[in-house]
Amino acid sequence: MSGVGPISQDWEPVVIRKKAPNAAAKKDEKAVNAARRSGAEIETLKKATAGTNKAASSSTTLNTRKLDEETENLAHERVPTELKKAIMQARMDKKLTQAQLAQMINEKPQIIQEYESGKAIPNQQIITKLERALGAKLRGKK
Repeated sequence: MSGVGPISQDWEPVVIRKKAPNAAAKKDEKAVNAARRSGAEIETLKKATAGTNKAASSSTTLNTRKLDEETENLAHERVPTELKKAIMQARMDKKLTQAQLAQMINEKPQIIQEYESGKAIPNQQIITKLERALGAKLRGKK
């Protein structure tokens, strides 16, 4: 290593410290108790909705009030009586159970039960499947 000046090392101490506690750590019960023991001042604030199990946005707004005051009765359309009787009659003529008919159209037996009891919301695809499986026209008999 000739021709290179004197070798010197510059060693400076490096100090590694923990991060300052964040806001959540400052609110920790242990931290608060330690601050009390050391005599530090502790500020306590009560939140507006603390302990009430209510979200800040759960208050009644203008739109909610309008919806509550709405008097129009909205309900889904149900299977008409003529359709449910036609399905039952066609199924009985073919001597099929609800479960067998449901299997023929690849639907759950509950679907057939709902259609025959009038609780189902009419679905044109299912009605078409029923017409094909039963070989009967179920719609348009008005």
